[in-house]
Amino acid sequence: MSHATVNRREFLKTGAAAGATLVIGLYLPALDPRASHAPAARQPFKPNAWIEIRPDGTVTIWTGRSEMGQGVRTAMPMIVAEELEADWTRVRVAQADADPAYGDQFTVGSRSVRSGFEPLRKAGAAAREMLIGAAALTWNVPRNACLARNGLVEHVATGRWLGYGDLAARAATLPVPADPPLKPTSEFRILGKRMPRLDTPDKVSGAAVFGLDVRVPGMVYAVVARCPVFGGHVRTFDPTPALAVPGVQRVVQISSGVAVVAERTWAAFQGKKALKIEWDEGATARWSSDGIWSAFAAAATRPGEVVRAVGDVDANLKAATQTVEAVYQAPYLAHACMEPMNCTAQVRGGRCEIWAPTQSPQGIQRAAARVTGLPVEAITVHVTYLGGGFGRRGGPVDYATEAVELAQKIAVPVQVVWTREDDIQNALYRPATYNVLRGGLDARGAPLAWSHRLVGPEGGSFLITRGADELIYPVPHFRLERVIEDPGIPVAPWRGVGPSQNGWVVESFVDELAHAAGKDPYAYRRELVAGQPRLLGVLDLAAQRAGWGTAPPPRGRSRGIALWQFGETFLSQVAEVSVAPDGTVRVHRVVCAADCGILVNPDTVEAQLQGAIVFGLTAALYGEITIERGRVAQSNFSDYRMLALAEMPEIEVHLVPSEAPPSGVGEAGLPPIAPAVCNAVFAGTGKRIRRLPIGRVV
Repeated sequence: MSHATVNRREFLKTGAAAGATLVIGLYLPALDPRASHAPAARQPFKPNAWIEIRPDGTVTIWTGRSEMGQGVRTAMPMIVAEELEADWTRVRVAQADADPAYGDQFTVGSRSVRSGFEPLRKAGAAAREMLIGAAALTWNVPRNACLARNGLVEHVATGRWLGYGDLAARAATLPVPADPPLKPTSEFRILGKRMPRLDTPDKVSGAAVFGLDVRVPGMVYAVVARCPVFGGHVRTFDPTPALAVPGVQRVVQISSGVAVVAERTWAAFQGKKALKIEWDEGATARWSSDGIWSAFAAAATRPGEVVRAVGDVDANLKAATQTVEAVYQAPYLAHACMEPMNCTAQVRGGRCEIWAPTQSPQGIQRAAARVTGLPVEAITVHVTYLGGGFGRRGGPVDYATEAVELAQKIAVPVQVVWTREDDIQNALYRPATYNVLRGGLDARGAPLAWSHRLVGPEGGSFLITRGADELIYPVPHFRLERVIEDPGIPVAPWRGVGPSQNGWVVESFVDELAHAAGKDPYAYRRELVAGQPRLLGVLDLAAQRAGWGTAPPPRGRSRGIALWQFGETFLSQVAEVSVAPDGTVRVHRVVCAADCGILVNPDTVEAQLQGAIVFGLTAALYGEITIERGRVAQSNFSDYRMLALAEMPEIEVHLVPSEAPPSGVGEAGLPPIAPAVCNAVFAGTGKRIRRLPIGRVV
């Protein structure tokens, strides 16, 4: 079929440059866009797991990562579409189920774009080359005489062209190239553009399907009463009062507690309140926050496991011209996702089907296999939108295993819903840590020796040591020790993982060293990273845009600076802060400079950095989970406070143009904000913040 009567030049003017948008297709079983009803001769072209082109020219691009607000349902299709030379206006995006065809679907570590950039480019390029080959065969011309662009292939010499839909059937007969040529960055027409987020319209209209929006025929609802003390379990329970609540259908004990199953969530909530349960609270009931901090302080007096050591730290601390010592304490933190944990599951006929807002669809598959005894291949995990993740919906999949276990017991589909109180009091938390630092300066004021003894709970050293083990500054003699003291509070990765707290510890201590050396904190850092151009670039850019040293802050305000490297993302932030007479800290302005390689969608990158700053600022000012007799004292946003809209600072994000591969941004913007704010407080008041949250400065 020929469309030669259409003016190709006019046709190519449309597309991404004209502000085109995509239609999002949420992948649910009944709406699988891969299921074709076309005649055999007009089957779609599907060269790999990521792409399908239908005879009408519609392109479907799957994303294997979870969308939790970071924009992967826009950014990842952009990567594929760029190399595919797709017509952006005719692309649909679909969410993939858990499937090994998409590789590792674990959406953590700010790695979706970073790890997917090359594979997705190759997937798009392979399909493009096959379509060009199909056109060349159709016209019986050399393939190098054909050009793909904006959803069509043109024979340049004659101006003839065919749409991708016309070429789909023939392209499907060709071999998939293993190493297709990739476009030079200078020819990008989609990547690097500020594309609108594709999920925004559905989220605004309410059409987007989150975990709590899932509805399955015959579904019931359940809530779970869990022991208020970590590690405790059910001793005895009386279901009678709960069963007397209208709408409650049954009460079932599962591994994590007692589930109340009902026709509606309200009945389930009321039934849970009516339950009579006697708990065996276990050993953790003896712990409260004061005792935990005392135990951490005592543990800090003994040597720990050496995580990294360079040179002779002790000898050079003794030989140093000046030494600085400090103790930093970072509290437990909840993830506090806006959508509480939930999961819907059905187990029947030798299969298990799960609908979950999850960062770990394949992790849920494996966990469900353990619970049900079914093979992984018999378990389907549909991924919905996530109302926040931050690590809580990553490795820990307790919210899913509860639903699967209960669904298997009651033999009907069930949606397990956590309340906000459940979400804060029965969760997994960022580890609390106690940090003892000693630094020695040489005669020029440069760091000569650095000792960091870090005390915290068990749970994987990466949770607490990452970011403290590799300094960006040259220190000839360095040692990091890890001491385990575990009171039994469950821990899990929290946005930024180790650097979320170690960024504050390290950059606050560097500020202390700068002041001890009698040097400006910006100039001090600049001297130390003079041989690292990407770090120096963001440091200078943030300082210049903030007016450091050239434009004094408004009266009553002070500035603090921090520098950080998160993988191959380089950032610096300057915070402008005031402290009221009553000690209240107000952050007025944050300037962030970031070098994160090639920018897939600058709009999303900027939004992610802004979001990370707000998330980190909330934690720095207010975030703290405290323990009373093994229980979490906080229960809701009334006592686990979020940054209010009226408290939002002005945030400026400045992105450094780069040809380096894309690197992560979802977590990277968080580590520098707490030290930048705390360093600004010190600059204005002379009071050093060594324990978070900041609260009031007294």
